[in-house]
Amino acid sequence: MDHGGMDGDDIALSWVLASRRPEQLAKFYADLLGSIPEPGVAAHHWIVPLQAQGSLQIYTPSGKRPWPESGSALAPCLQRRAKADPLLELQSWLHHVIQLGGKSTEEPRLESFGAECWLEDPEGQRFLLLVLGSESAETTIG
Repeated sequence: MDHGGMDGDDIALSWVLASRRPEQLAKFYADLLGSIPEPGVAAHHWIVPLQAQGSLQIYTPSGKRPWPESGSALAPCLQRRAKADPLLELQSWLHHVIQLGGKSTEEPRLESFGAECWLEDPEGQRFLLLVLGSESAETTIG
């Protein structure tokens, strides 16, 4: 199959998130991900490197385009594996997120695969915190 002269080594996947205050939101996510935000290609563009390949790019959209809708079907999922009790670890993580300016939209809940809770970042974008149980065979939930 011809991919326009590109092979897999030429292609990278990153996430983009519209923001009215990209530097502050980049700091929020960088803190949650244990990363350091980096300036992007313009003053209104920041990059949060991810531990695995890829990045989260936070930007202010062009004034010539409509603002993206909040709460759409695609949302970041920040996950880790529990060392002990998934619900207790999630509650601790949730407390940290709230201290950073995030807002819980529901109570954390225990599921068969671990514990999860939907939240909003400081600009109202939804994201999921997921703590997989130590015995769970699953690597992601989706």
